[in-house]
Amino acid sequence: MSTNEKLQKVLAAAGFDSRRAIERSIAAGQVTLNGQKATLGVRVMPGDKIVYQGKPFTVPSASEKETRVILYNKPEGEICSRQDPEGRATVYDKLPSLTTGRWVSVGRLDINTSGLLLFTNDGELANKLMHPSSSVDREYLVRIHGNVTDEIRKALIAGVLLDDGLAKFTDIQDSKNNEHAHGTNRWFYCTVMEGRNREVRRLWESQDLNVSRLKRVRYGNIFIPSYLRTGQWIELNHKEMGDLYQTAGLERPKPGKFKAKSAESRARTERRLKSAGRKNSRQRYR
Repeated sequence: MSTNEKLQKVLAAAGFDSRRAIERSIAAGQVTLNGQKATLGVRVMPGDKIVYQGKPFTVPSASEKETRVILYNKPEGEICSRQDPEGRATVYDKLPSLTTGRWVSVGRLDINTSGLLLFTNDGELANKLMHPSSSVDREYLVRIHGNVTDEIRKALIAGVLLDDGLAKFTDIQDSKNNEHAHGTNRWFYCTVMEGRNREVRRLWESQDLNVSRLKRVRYGNIFIPSYLRTGQWIELNHKEMGDLYQTAGLERPKPGKFKAKSAESRARTERRLKSAGRKNSRQRYR
């Protein structure tokens, strides 16, 4: 963390909220800096004490700040909230601890959807990746019960009017799993450019088709490795993180922004998974 950064930028990078939302909270008097009510435009230094909407945060120094991104293979049955009053398992339960800041999820998956979830301690990166203006595509592997005709494919790619507006797939492809499929259950890869709530399910259901399985396999340039089992996570390496920043329209971070242990952690995890007999592959599930 460099010195003399604006308060809203520091809090956004720590994952508390978007810069605009933080600015509104500052204007509403919901943020204090070193015990005093903060003002818009104020700059902070390492060691300063911030309380954002009742949540304390200490500005880290450059040596303490570490940019991290992890890929988590979410199982069905976990929710994407930090806490659940019903006591259900959450995606945050199995994540590694952070010395500073907190994990921010890049988008969400509903309780019945599995697959790729990205987490980062850089809130600005997360917000950029989720914002519609970044046009980051998401690819899903879906099992459909019903007859998917050419007319249905054309309609889903042309666009369907849902309750919250027009939605569409940018691509629909058959999966190789269909070579061994029986009956009316068929597998497809489909791609969307937005992260609306249950968008993939609602698109298929608009054609009177039932989604029996749904798994996200790609977010932007990041694919889920075939050896990564559900409930496991890995660190993204320096190149993958740099590519992700570029996808979000942000400047690729300099190598010094990352600590070596992130790459070492990734290497150790991969060695452990491979030694257990899982195939090392970065290709699609096709």
